[in-house]
Amino acid sequence: MAWNLHHGGVLTEPDFPPQPEAPPQRVVKIRRDYNNWVASETMEDYALRYTPQRFRKWSEWRVANTAFGAASFLVLEAVGATLLVQYGFVNAFWAILVTGLVIFLAGLPISVYASRYGVDMDLLTRGAGFGYIGSTITSLIYATFTFIFFALEAAIMAYALELALDIPPAWGYLICALVVVPLVTHGVSVISRLQVWTQPLWLLMLVVPFGFVLVRNPTAFTGITHYGGELGVGGVFDVHLFGAALTVGIALITQMGEQADYLRFMPAQTAQNRKRWWLCVLLGGPGWVVLGVAKMLGGALLAYLAITHSVPTDRAVDPNQMYLAAYEYVFSSLQWAVAATAVFVVMSQLKINVTNAYAGSLAWSNFFSRLTHSHPGRVVWVLFNTLIAFMLMEMNVFQALGDVLGLYSNIAIAWIMTVVADLVINKPLGLSPKGIEFKRAHLYDINPVGVGSMALGSLLARDNAQGPKKTHFPAKAKSVIYLFMAGGPSQLDMFEHKPELQKRNGQPIPESFTK
Repeated sequence: MAWNLHHGGVLTEPDFPPQPEAPPQRVVKIRRDYNNWVASETMEDYALRYTPQRFRKWSEWRVANTAFGAASFLVLEAVGATLLVQYGFVNAFWAILVTGLVIFLAGLPISVYASRYGVDMDLLTRGAGFGYIGSTITSLIYATFTFIFFALEAAIMAYALELALDIPPAWGYLICALVVVPLVTHGVSVISRLQVWTQPLWLLMLVVPFGFVLVRNPTAFTGITHYGGELGVGGVFDVHLFGAALTVGIALITQMGEQADYLRFMPAQTAQNRKRWWLCVLLGGPGWVVLGVAKMLGGALLAYLAITHSVPTDRAVDPNQMYLAAYEYVFSSLQWAVAATAVFVVMSQLKINVTNAYAGSLAWSNFFSRLTHSHPGRVVWVLFNTLIAFMLMEMNVFQALGDVLGLYSNIAIAWIMTVVADLVINKPLGLSPKGIEFKRAHLYDINPVGVGSMALGSLLARDNAQGPKKTHFPAKAKSVIYLFMAGGPSQLDMFEHKPELQKRNGQPIPESFTK
């Protein structure tokens, strides 16, 4: 009021300097094109949310075939061969069978819920007792699985290129990593076509060498039941060695996550497709482990065949050497046998590594979107996962296959079995929501039920792993008699000069020493 009166009642504004105009926002064309590209769910495949019904338009058989194609991975044969060499045939045989049974039973509820609700492994974990942040932790565990197996599978493919084309492994690793990227960037649509086109030829090339070996040399595998491996245990079952072998094989249980990532595209179950729906869920879900058990046993057989052909045991666990020994029964020419082996190995590894890279991109998308609150697109995480796998290949991770899987399995089985417990126990009893509740507003950030169970299981497995170890050679002594000799000098006292000891050398022990 005083200011108005002073200026004669005329209201004027103070003279402020003009404000600069905001510069127009510039969006680079390549950035705009990329934003449009990753905004397409054909590219993203609903990486951060559930799959809606309108996108689940493929037939049940198409989805099941895509998921079942993941069973092509040759690490199965490598695991079977490693168990044979390290623990003997009897222990490896029973460990493989139990591994298959456990994975099948655990994989069935995971497959059913993923198909029914259209959720990937991350959302399934979130709604199965882990909470919002808890499932972020398991996404990291899952992503670790994908790049470890990506590296293992690509290393096998690189060895095939070295065998057939004499390409050095360092360059082979790079080629095998990069060739997967363009197949995965366009999501499950391209992956599905790849699996459909390659499935018949792959199955034929898988079965043919076994048939030729049995026809041309019926006694090729007769001695395997007495093969004792590096420990020389023969045909004897040993519970410690069986447990150690089972620890390695059970790490494959995380493969069920990749099956769930495909089964979320399964069309809805109706009265018309009920039988077909269940059959395809079984085939594309836990059904892969039926073929997986056969492949692990086949890997043990082929490794034994390679060993009988004077291949060293450290090379006999390489699937390239296994199938080369088998294809030599198919072709009389070594060049043709090498070519067939290389074609089969490359095709097998492409079929699985598109799955590893795809599942890894989903896991990293979920992990970093919550960690950084941004999502640059699933394609970025395809490249990121591929880079990590390439680094592991350069570190020669395949040579430590047994150690890597044994360490990883402790965490993996604790996570998967916690999810299974919620699906088959808590939900039917009404202890958790009946469906898969994955909305953050309805969940704890960290649910102590799931996360706590996983942590407890991992710690118990870790403590057991640090318990008494099996010796390299069986103990021969049944009992030990310990003699304490009074007057004998301490072992530590013998390291320095003892004049008095030299003086009394050969004399009776003084009474003061024995009283």
